[in-house]
Amino acid sequence: MSLKKLWTALKGGVNEAAEAVADTQTIRILDQEMREAKQELIACDQSLTKIMAKRKLSEGKVKSLQGDIDTYTNHAVSAAEGGNEALAIECAEKVSELEASLATEEGILEGFKKSETTLKQNIAKAKTNVRRMEQQIEQIKATESVQKAQVAVSSRHMGANSKVKTALDSLDRIKAKQAERSAELEAAEELASAESGSDLDQKLKAAGITPGGSGNGKDKLAQLMAAKKG
Repeated sequence: MSLKKLWTALKGGVNEAAEAVADTQTIRILDQEMREAKQELIACDQSLTKIMAKRKLSEGKVKSLQGDIDTYTNHAVSAAEGGNEALAIECAEKVSELEASLATEEGILEGFKKSETTLKQNIAKAKTNVRRMEQQIEQIKATESVQKAQVAVSSRHMGANSKVKTALDSLDRIKAKQAERSAELEAAEELASAESGSDLDQKLKAAGITPGGSGNGKDKLAQLMAAKKG
């Protein structure tokens, strides 16, 4: 491999390692942002609860003021009908004050209602976005885990195949050595047989001749008779 190709390979490996670190860091950053976003949503819910509580109080004040206005209006009418103009005017002035307070409180109530509606909408959108982002992060994590498992299995499979091939090669070498050893033992036995003469005996037996024995009974009898006559 040339130096240029080697450098390219090394550079590619470094880039992949750097990207892997950056990806891991990105997931950590997103996790942290999700935690912070959830904390912010909790704070938003608390703020919404306070606004809703104030809106309810404001509604109570509006209702109370409206009740007071109705009451003093009736008093003013009753006083006027009874001929007590001074008291009627005083009640009418009270009604005017209450109406001014009611107008102010209704403005406050309307502000609370608008804030409540806007905040509810924004919180709902934020929660949807957080859930969507959280789902994507979990999907990325799950995919990353699956791919790591697949890589591990693939690596083990390749390693196992390599080990099996190595084992088979070792078995072939063992068989070859055993065959060679068997051939050496057979050669040694043949050599020992030749040196002891047993090889010749084996050849005679193979030819149908008994080593050290006579050809047949008739030949032996003729030999004995000839010896007696002589």
